[in-house]
Amino acid sequence: MVRAMKRIRRKTKKNMNNNNKKKLLITASTFPRWAEDTEPRFILDLAKELQKDFQVTVLVPMAIGAKKKEVLEGVEVIRYHYFPIYKWETLCYPGAIVPRIKEKKSRILLVPFLFLGLWIALKTNLHKYDFVHVNWLIPQGIVQCCFNKPYVITGLGGDVTSLNKGWIYKRKRKCLCKARAITVVSNSLKYQIEKIYSGANPTVITMGVDTKEYGKKNRVYNYFNDTNKKKVLFVGRLVEKKGLKYLIQAMAGIDADLIVVGDGPMREELVELSKDYKVNTQFLGAKTKNELKIIYASADIFVVPSVAAEDGDMEGLPTVIIEAMASELPIIAYNTGGIADIIIDGKNGFLLNERDVEGLKEKIYDLINNYELCSYISLQAKHTSKKYDYEKIGEKYRKVMERAFEQRA
Repeated sequence: MVRAMKRIRRKTKKNMNNNNKKKLLITASTFPRWAEDTEPRFILDLAKELQKDFQVTVLVPMAIGAKKKEVLEGVEVIRYHYFPIYKWETLCYPGAIVPRIKEKKSRILLVPFLFLGLWIALKTNLHKYDFVHVNWLIPQGIVQCCFNKPYVITGLGGDVTSLNKGWIYKRKRKCLCKARAITVVSNSLKYQIEKIYSGANPTVITMGVDTKEYGKKNRVYNYFNDTNKKKVLFVGRLVEKKGLKYLIQAMAGIDADLIVVGDGPMREELVELSKDYKVNTQFLGAKTKNELKIIYASADIFVVPSVAAEDGDMEGLPTVIIEAMASELPIIAYNTGGIADIIIDGKNGFLLNERDVEGLKEKIYDLINNYELCSYISLQAKHTSKKYDYEKIGEKYRKVMERAFEQRA
């Protein structure tokens, strides 16, 4: 009886605390479709952190096989349909909207339906929430500005740097003008935002990771089951801006194996390129968070060969860099987007000019053959990653949101 009363009191106290919290709606277009999904989960991880101070619900597009409503790792998730024939809702997953369209041109016909579906979902649900955290200017931002609900908006990469013409540019500017606060994940995106709207004054806050989950403690001996050679790791979508073809070219003639984690429309082309350059490459496909922790820890070098795509799409600050740093991997990257915000050349990694294949080859060779250099860079990378733990990143987002909510419209 006493135990039962204590449980009731604890539950009542918890409910009272929840009732005092402001209700936050997070909108996004990239999100895990189910438990142990291979889709990027940084929005889910941020939502989990923000639940300490807000009642959080995430609103995202429907994906084939996903549930319309569920609680995922403690976070309430609502998925909205955007096309009457549900099996055709293939614009957003797997991957991202722009690569999905490049993969199959007819998917561009789904774009207006996605905008309409989001508008209907917001019209239906917004009254339940106190304010909104909008992720990506397109489509979330330019739809959100149709409503009067206060919101904070976050620019993450190509949504800021591309499609800056015509009516989309005008709508992007409007959504920035109406936002209570603007955040971006890198200084390069801050500059781009200020070009669109000079009064933006965005705050730079990266996404983060739970650094405690990563590290050499996850290493599995001979995980890749082939040779005793060093393993050079790439993690990302197989699309133009990720620049994997330059890494494959750089690996030619190097006595190491290339491990590729990720999938995308360029997979077949990159497999053939790897054969042409005689690079021993394992294409592992997309992996879950738990699988990735082992892969990072079992590799030796991490390379981020990202470049600016022809259409202007470029990186914000890839979360995989922080995950690799937390896993004590030395990192080589091209200096594009926001990557220079976290990597200091020669200190916690190496930065090269975009598309510098020979420079990339040289740095990979150096790290393979210089144990002391490799160990030093790995240690500094691990130390850097602690700045990006989600407890610290979440606190920054909380402060921005609390200030924004207190503003008068």
